Formats: sequence, structure tokens, C-alpha cells
Amino acid sequence: MRLLFISRELIGASLCYRLKQEGCDVRLFIEDESRKDCLDGMVKKTDDWKKELAWVGKDGLIIFDDVGYGKIQDELRAQGFLVVGGSEGGDRLEEDRQYAQKVFKSCGMNVVTSVNFDNVEHAIDFVKKHRDRWVIKQKGHNCILNYVGKMKDGSDVISVLENYKLNNIKPVNLQQRIDGVEIGCGRYFNGKDWIGPIEINIEHKRLFNNDIGPMTGEMGTLMWYEENENNKLFQRTLARLKPSLQGVNFKGNIDINCIVNKETVYPLEVTSRFGCPSTQLQSEIHLSPWKEFLHAIAKGEKYKLRYRNGFGVVVSVAIPPFPYKAISQEYYLKGVEILFKKPLSEGEMNRLHFEEVSMRRSNGKDHYYIAGSNGYILYVTGFGSTVQKARDKAYALIDKIVIPKMFYRTDIGLKFIERDRELLKKWGYLDEMKMKRRLKT
Repeated sequence: MRLLFISRELIGASLCYRLKQEGCDVRLFIEDESRKDCLDGMVKKTDDWKKELAWVGKDGLIIFDDVGYGKIQDELRAQGFLVVGGSEGGDRLEEDRQYAQKVFKSCGMNVVTSVNFDNVEHAIDFVKKHRDRWVIKQKGHNCILNYVGKMKDGSDVISVLENYKLNNIKPVNLQQRIDGVEIGCGRYFNGKDWIGPIEINIEHKRLFNNDIGPMTGEMGTLMWYEENENNKLFQRTLARLKPSLQGVNFKGNIDINCIVNKETVYPLEVTSRFGCPSTQLQSEIHLSPWKEFLHAIAKGEKYKLRYRNGFGVVVSVAIPPFPYKAISQEYYLKGVEILFKKPLSEGEMNRLHFEEVSMRRSNGKDHYYIAGSNGYILYVTGFGSTVQKARDKAYALIDKIVIPKMFYRTDIGLKFIERDRELLKKWGYLDEMKMKRRLKT
């Protein structure tokens, strides 16, 4: 199969490489200049994806891994191309948080107060009039600017917003803070209906263990799959969004990040694209080939996805300047080799998911080295019948990797084991008996 992969900042880097390993004839376009050299020696590149449309043809597959391309996707589908990634309407759900909350409310979901501000001064005035704990969010993936308020009078949020005003950072979104367990519910959609199982996931966005430090794109994720359509979290969130997704011909993966507590579910935001590192973790969970699954989504067809029962853990492995972009390249480790304490098996190599990495072959061996300039190096996955077994496999593999200055969180999935699992079970979001029966099959 011919496959044209269009990426802004390599959210789907490992998926692109995995599709090549599945035998697809892949051509990759990277928009972000700071990542242009990534995946050199691993996949064929193109500098102009539009010139490749004649090559990929109407029988090939076009994949977009990020929001912002939705309108283009709709236009390509209208021309007869097979496209996976999202749609213009799906983009708006992620990029305009206030609009997403309106859609949630119209679908019968409980919503939190969410307000967009093009002018930071207006945001400051709003907090002064509505003293509370507020969450500051940005448009797109610039999570390092996000801030979760702690002071009940909003004084810390006002102080942060004053800094944004000084540095001309805008626009911003303010969202009311809700206490509970943060958990996501995702699933693939083929323009008409759901395809594949429900994805239950718990993200770890803070830079350091125990949720300390600044926000990042993601430091790791815990995920498991659920077939039960009556799942409480799914029924109160994604299931209600189905007519809206049909209306915008959405084709791709969509996830709603939520806060759940004893009383209810509060949907916070939408990810209407391939997630990172959730897509990398799905490669660990899936047994069916990606090329078959994505082809069915693009064609609007049904597909019985084969997958592993149990729990998956993915850990982000980074180097400085992550999570901040480099101002100077003087101290970035571009070209430094990624080493292994001993040769990895084929199975272990399949559990490494590269992003800012390239490869050269010499002396009959593949040598991987650091590319890009942002520090998003790779992701490591593990899978098991329990969360602890999945953690053990992921961290045992990380221990075999040597990357100068590498760092990662060592507690991915631990909070679920120690606290959140019991709360989710108590509140009715986790059916332990069904999970145990499924693991035996």
C-alpha cells in the first residue's frame, strides 16, 4: 500500500515508521523545521506533500497526525482520496475549548465553566470578579504555558496572567478547576460509527514524579481497552458525541479527558487526532496491522480489531531542553548515538517508539542517534495482566538504554495502583470482575 504521512511536529513519528515496517511504501512530510532531520535513514521523506498526491493516488492512504489540517482533509476526501486523521469540525473541538464545552452541554454532559480570552487583561479582570481556582490553558500543544491554580482567591492565577500580559502571551482559556480523578476515554471513528474498542487512559503530564513541576505534552500514560458499550465513562462522554462526529465526517481517533468524582463526570477537553504517546502505546496493545485498521477507517468500513487484554504503560524518555524548546543549539546533543547495554531482541526493539531519532547503517548494524532539537527522543512501552507487570516490563527495557542526559518519570501508573483504582471502583467507573474475566480469555 502506498502511504503519504503528513506531520506537523511528529506526533505520529513511530506510527509512520511502524507502517513502513508493515510493508507500506511510505513517504513522510514534516512541517516543523526543528524536526526535519528526524527519521532520516528510517523512512523516505518529501519536502512537498501536495506533489505526492498523484503518487499516492485514490487507492493509497493519506494520514494527518495533527489538528490544523482538518479542512484540507475534508477537501481531499471530497476529491476521492482515502484520508485518516480527523476533519475540520473535529479540529474545532480541540482548538476551541469554549466551543467544545458548548457541544458537551448540548449532548447532555455536565460541563465546567470555560472562557476564551484574546485579551489577557480581560482574563485578569474575570478572575478578579470570579475568585476561584482556575486552570490556564493555551491553544495547541504548548502545554508548558498551562497552569493549574491552587489559591482559592485566584491570586496565583492572576500573577501568572500578569506575566503573560508582560510577555504578550495570548490567547488564553480559563477553565474552572474540579477535584477528582483525571481519566480519559477515547475511541476511533470511521465517519459513521465507532470502530475498535473503547480506550480508557490515565495521563501523567507533570514533568516530575508525584505530579510535581511544569506541565509537559506527556510524560507517560496508562491504558487499557474496554469492549463493554455500557461502560459508565463512555456512556457519559464519547457515546453522546457520536451524532456530532457523524455530522462533521470525523475519521480518526478522538479522546475526551475528564475529571470524575463521586457525583459525576466533567469532560475537560478533546484530543481529536492521534495522541502522543497514546498512539505509541496502542502499537503495543494492537495485534491487528495498523495498515488494515486505518484503511478501514478511511473507507468508513467496519473492522474487528484484535488486541491484547490487560494493561499497557508507556514512558516518555527525553533530554534537555525538553519540555522547553531550545533557544541555542550549542549544548543540544544532536548526532549523539543511542546505545544499548546489550543487544535488544526484536520484541524489545518493537517496544521502542522513536520520535527525534534518525538511523545510519555501518558495519552491518543499525545505529540510532539523536536528531531534532526539542528533546522528545523516544517512548518505551510495556504490557501485562496487571499494571505493575506492565510497569516492570517498561522500566526493565529503559534500564537497557543509554542516552546521555536522558531523564523520565519512574512512577507512571503508580498513582492508579495506590489510590485511583479503588476510587474508580468505588464510584462505579471500574468493573473489576469484568476486567478479570476478560484477562482469562
